[in-house]
Amino acid sequence: MPCEFCDDTGWKPVEDNGVRKVVRCDCKRTEAGQMRLASANIPKRYQHCTIANFTAYNESLKKAAARAARIAEEFPAVAKGLFLEGQPGVGKTHLAVAVLKQVIQTSGARGMFYDTRDLLRVIRSTYDPSTRATELDVLRPVMTADLLVLDDLGAEKTSEWVEETMNLIVNTRYNQRRLTIFTSNYKDIPDDTDPNALLFRIGHRMRSRLHEMCDFEVLDGADYRELPTNGGPEDLMMMWKMRSKSLPSPGRSGGRQARAQLREPGLRDGKADLKWSGGRAGRG
Repeated sequence: MPCEFCDDTGWKPVEDNGVRKVVRCDCKRTEAGQMRLASANIPKRYQHCTIANFTAYNESLKKAAARAARIAEEFPAVAKGLFLEGQPGVGKTHLAVAVLKQVIQTSGARGMFYDTRDLLRVIRSTYDPSTRATELDVLRPVMTADLLVLDDLGAEKTSEWVEETMNLIVNTRYNQRRLTIFTSNYKDIPDDTDPNALLFRIGHRMRSRLHEMCDFEVLDGADYRELPTNGGPEDLMMMWKMRSKSLPSPGRSGGRQARAQLREPGLRDGKADLKWSGGRAGRG
C-alpha cells in the first residue's frame, strides 16, 4: 500500500508560512532505519531487546537503564558513550543493544554490534589468502559507525596482536569522537595484577581512553539465564540477594605471571589461534 503522504515518492508536500514545498517523507527515514538496523550485526538472541522490556529490579539496574535511555533519546547530542560492567547475565548486552536499536530506528544513524572475540576472529580470517575480504573491509565500518557496541571486552585471549588491534579501534574512535558502548564482565579496579580486573585484561592505555570516552555503570544483579521459565522480577530479586551473599571476595591470585601466561607466542601478526573458549549467548 503506497504511503498516504508521499505516494511512495519519498517526498511529501508541506506548507511553511504560506510557501508550499516538499520535504523528505518520514516513511523513507523509517525505511532507511530498518535497512541500517538489518545490517547492524545484532544477534538474533538480542533483537527483541528494548529499554522498555529491560527488567530493572534494583537501584543499580534502574540507574544503568536511565543512563542508557538518556543516551538513546539525546543522540547525537551525546558527549560520552557508556561502559556497562557487571557479572554475566545481569543485562549488559540487553541495554547496549536496546540503545543501538533505538538510535538507528529514530535517527537513521549507522550502527554496528560486535562481540569482541568475534570481531577479532573476523579480522584474523582476512589473513587467509582464500578470503576475499580485506582487514580494512572489516575495520572500516567498525571505526566509522556512528554508534558501535563492543560486547564482552576483555574476554578475548590476551596477545600483542589483540592489544594492538583493539587499541587501534578504540583510539581511532576516540580521536574521531564517535560514540561507543562497551560491556565487560571484568571489574574496573586499578590493579594490573588481578586476572579478574579490567586493567589486567586490556592494559593502562586502553583503560585510560575508555574513561575519557565513556561513563561507567556497574550493573549488580542475578544471572537472568538462571531464572525459571515462569519467573519474574520478584524471583530475580531473591536470586540477586542470594548471589550477593554467596559471592567470594575478589582474589588477587595469579598476578603478573597469570597475565604472562595468557599471552600466546607468535600472535603479533594475528595469524595464530586466539584459543578463546566460547560460552552460551544470553542476556549479557
